[in-house]
Amino acid sequence: MMRRVLWLLLMAVVLGAGVIVLVWQRDMRGIEARLEAGARVVETSFGPVAYAEGGQGAPVLAIHGAGGGHDQGRLLAEAFLPEGTRWIAPSRFGYPGSSLPADPSTAAQADAFAAMLDALGIDRVTVLAMSGGVPPALQFALRHPNRTQTLVLLSLAPYAPLTAEAQELPVPLWLYDALFATDLPIWAMLRLSPRTLAPMFDARPEPVARMTGAERAFLDAMIAAFLPVTARRAGLANEGAAIDPAAAIDPAGIAVPVLIVHARDDRITPLATATFTAERLPQVETLFVDTGGHLLLGHHAAVRARIAAFLAAHAEQQAE
Repeated sequence: MMRRVLWLLLMAVVLGAGVIVLVWQRDMRGIEARLEAGARVVETSFGPVAYAEGGQGAPVLAIHGAGGGHDQGRLLAEAFLPEGTRWIAPSRFGYPGSSLPADPSTAAQADAFAAMLDALGIDRVTVLAMSGGVPPALQFALRHPNRTQTLVLLSLAPYAPLTAEAQELPVPLWLYDALFATDLPIWAMLRLSPRTLAPMFDARPEPVARMTGAERAFLDAMIAAFLPVTARRAGLANEGAAIDPAAAIDPAGIAVPVLIVHARDDRITPLATATFTAERLPQVETLFVDTGGHLLLGHHAAVRARIAAFLAAHAEQQAE
């Protein structure tokens, strides 16, 4: 009798594992299909560059952070730009749909954005960047000044001559590595308890408790956009390009107006990066909030209003 019970238990475990694998594979096929359908691809001298787009009017180049892609760029644009604004959100090197060329530097990323805009027939853009998207955004303004109208920089990630030493990551690096080894761990956590991953975005209990409905949807979508992690690993491995000493960035050479937004309690990208940048920019406005962490939770409405006013003011100046 005991042997029969053990065999039944074993069969139940095997069948249960089989069901889990089938559901996982089905979910991943759906996620990958939606990711591919949500973007277009242009061929450049840097290889394919995938991008999503939406809205109308003067274009904004929306550059995602670490672990992202064109899908995260879409979320960034929809969360912080005035409603209806035209945006183009590329995947940076090594992220979904975009290649990782031999030279994956932040300068090359900026040039790849320019090549993508050439293919789209777009001459001049405002640039909106968050976190790891900030170093290539600065490079774009330095290398393509005539194509840059203004910069809006959120939660700035370190770049050379700064280092990553001042970062206080919310979870240890080994956990990042383990979670991004395959799609299965993240998928399982998203299935069972999606908010378990919130600390990876510096979404701590205090700001989470104060989130608006729109911010709650933004956080949940950012967490879901981790998948498929296997399509983002090459890009994540290249994030160190921003702090390569051979590719230092001097903000003093940027001649366009810049708006910097950063939370003082950001544990992923230190406020020191924002103040370092602001002190060196010739034309800069700042919005430093005390709380909100890396995703500026609790302040989205105020940040969106400030960005709208900034863009409107400089659009009027450009027209004059």
